[in-house]
Parts: sequence; C-alpha cells; structure tokens
Amino acid sequence: MYPHKTNRRCATLAATLMLLSLAACGPAKQAAPKAAAPQVSVITARRTSVPVSTELPGRTSAYLVAQVRARVDGIVQKRSFQEGADVKANQALYQIDPAPYRAALNSALAALQKAEANLVATSSQADRYKILIGGNAVSKQAYDNAVAAQGQAAADVAAAKAAVATASINLGYTNVVSPIAGRSSVSQVTQGAYVQGSAATLLTTVQQIDPIYVDLNQPSVAGLQLRRDVASGQVKLNGADQVKVTLTLEDGSQYPLTGTLQFNGVTVDPSTGSVTVRAIFPNPKYVLLPGMFVHARIQQGVNDRAILVPIPGVSHDPQGHATALVVGPDNKVVQRTLQTQDTLGNSWVVTAGLNEGERVIVSGGQKVLPGMLVAASETPSRQPAAQAVAANAAATSVAE
Repeated sequence: MYPHKTNRRCATLAATLMLLSLAACGPAKQAAPKAAAPQVSVITARRTSVPVSTELPGRTSAYLVAQVRARVDGIVQKRSFQEGADVKANQALYQIDPAPYRAALNSALAALQKAEANLVATSSQADRYKILIGGNAVSKQAYDNAVAAQGQAAADVAAAKAAVATASINLGYTNVVSPIAGRSSVSQVTQGAYVQGSAATLLTTVQQIDPIYVDLNQPSVAGLQLRRDVASGQVKLNGADQVKVTLTLEDGSQYPLTGTLQFNGVTVDPSTGSVTVRAIFPNPKYVLLPGMFVHARIQQGVNDRAILVPIPGVSHDPQGHATALVVGPDNKVVQRTLQTQDTLGNSWVVTAGLNEGERVIVSGGQKVLPGMLVAASETPSRQPAAQAVAANAAATSVAE
C-alpha cells in the first residue's frame, strides 16, 4: 500500500466524522403545533310553554241545507226568486196552480156546513125523544135510534172539519216557501212544469252558509297520542269552548276569521282509520262555499315542557329521524335523536331527546363530527327570540 493513498483516506474519514459531530451538536427540530379545536355556536336548551296544534285536511259544508220539494201535484205558474240570491225564511219561491185545491177546500167547507146542519136536526130530535120517552110517547128503540143518529152526525161534522183542514193545507202547499234563510241554488223547474207531490219533485235547494261547517279528518293515532299526552300532564287542554281553529284556503291564503271546535268524533272510520272533527266558522262575506278543500290548524292545548331549537340546529338522518349535535361537559360532540312536534316561528318544537341545560350546536356543525373536541360559544339571540314567539303564541291561543 502506498503511503499517500493511506493519508488521503484518513483525511476523508476525519472530515466526515467532524461533520457528523457538528450535526449532532446542532439545535433539535421543533414538533409541529397541534390543530386548534373547531369553533361552534351553541344555544342552551330551556323548557318553555308552546301551543299544541295539529293541521288537518277537510272540506266545508253548509250549516243548514233545505231541499225545496213539491208537496202537491200541479202546474208551476211562476217562480218568485232569483237563482243564486239570498232568500228569507218563509219567502215565496214558487206558485203552483191553486184552482183545484181551492175548489176542494170549498167542497170541504160545503160538506162541513151540511154535516153541521144535520147535527142540529138530529140533536133536536134526540132532545125531543128524551122528553117523550118519559111519558111513553115514543118507544125506547126510537129514542135509541135518535141518539145514535145524533152521534153519527157529530162524527160527520168532525170528519168534515178534518177534510176542510186537509184541503186548506193542500191549498197552502201551492204557495211554495223557503223553510230557512240562506242562499238559493239553481231552479230545477221552470214556469209551466208539472210537479208531483207523491214523487216529491225537487224544485231548488237553499243553503245557509253563514256560519259554515268545516269537517276535518284526524288520524285515530294522532288522537290517541293527544289523549296520552293529556293523561301524562305533558299537554294541558284549553277546554272545548276555547279550542280555536284557523283555516288555510285552497290558494294558500289565510282565512281572516277564527273558528271554534264543535265536536271530536268518537267513531273511527274503518275504511280510512280517521275520525271526523267538526269546526264552525263565521262566513259573513261568503268567502267559504260548501265543498271547498281547506287545511285547518287546531290549537288543542299547551305543552309546558317543550324545548325550542332553532331550525339550523336540527337535521335529519337518511331514515328521516330528527337529530342534533350536543356539546357535552367535556366539550366533546354527541349526536342525539330527537322527537319533534312541529315548527314554531324559526324553531323546532322538541318534545324528547334533549335535557334542559344541554348545549345544542346551531352554527358550525357541518365541520364537526361526534366525538370531536370543540370550542363552544353561546348564542343568546336565537333562543330568547324563539321563546318569545312561543310565549306570545301560547298566550294568544288561551286569550282568544
């Protein structure tokens, strides 16, 4: 081995060792900083009183319906009302030819006069025979016949009076009047038409639509749940005379007047599984017409233990269940499944799944997952506003 090559290798090795020594003595590399916890906004769940309401579909129906029909046979001489106009009770609508019935009444009156004259004669004869029989001037058989004739004459008078009354009633039926006050419909007959009392020919229909009924269909399961909530004390009913009903019309507009609940059905329709709920509404301007499809909201009571959660704080899973993200005491996110009743203003009405005092995420929830550590800040503006809406609605429903 040559001496100059050995010296070169030794120099190279020494330089390498020196570099490694200098690198080892240098400052240590700092660790990467931890990521900050996501910021979320929360509201604190508080129990409050909210009105319990249900929305049901239904149809309007007239308060009173009278089918005006002929009660005697004859020719219609005239119609005395305008189709579609309002009519009063006992207002004349049609005139049926009264001549045959006037003649029948006159005949009955004549028969009555004849029967009354016969009664006078038989009564006088019976009175005379009563005196004569005391002196044996007439036989007892003759007296008995006179008394029987008097009784028969009295019966004839009674029958004649009944015939007069019948003829008078039939004559009155020729003047067809409205049995109720309301709005008339299309006339089914014209002047000159022949109508029959035996067939009860339909002439027209009169409907009273102020006030007007609204017949609603409530699923039996909804009524069952309401009764359970009332029994448990969760819902307090306002009372049958205080239950208010509001209407939404076919075009989506709100009916301006409030109705009241009349009755809640007690029989379930086996074909639909629902019960009939009837409400009554004032209808002074005839906005509501029989047969209209409407949606009604019934204020059934007050829930004193509901929790209002702003709409952004509630989402739904693929199965349709309402869920919310809650920040626990350790600032970790927990997902809860909720039971919601309805919306009130800008909030969901939560009846189960949350406890009072828990913090519900209402903003920033899209960037966190259950189990994550978060930094929560209170959002006081949403919940008090929702509570004010609820308190106002509850007070209004009770006050009305």
